Amino acid sequence: MPTLLYDGPKNHTFRSRCSIARALEIVGDKWTLLVVRDLMWHGRHTFKALQESEERMPSNTLAERLQRLTSWGLVQRTLYQENPARYEYHLTDEGRSFEPVLLGIMQWGHENLEGGLFDPKI
Repeated sequence: MPTLLYDGPKNHTFRSRCSIARALEIVGDKWTLLVVRDLMWHGRHTFKALQESEERMPSNTLAERLQRLTSWGLVQRTLYQENPARYEYHLTDEGRSFEPVLLGIMQWGHENLEGGLFDPKI
């Protein structure tokens, strides 16, 4: 695995004191939210499965997002095959605690952007 670009909260200096701005530094781009969505609701737990998501995230972007989420303790990486090394990714309790945020974003999109595939009320 490449050297971590992020080493989590212990060595991170936030650019703002605002809680929203701080959260957005960690999960504030579409790719990160889609990784969390796929891990949480779509049963995608391998790099290949995550890459096969409808949005077709570039592999370098996916690797970086998984690395960031892992370093912040939102995702746990577990070796499931040694040769070649392959990993499964699962949300930690802290990562799963993000579900209400995703449901809120989904609800807003459903109500304001002509529906969508899933209704957050179901």
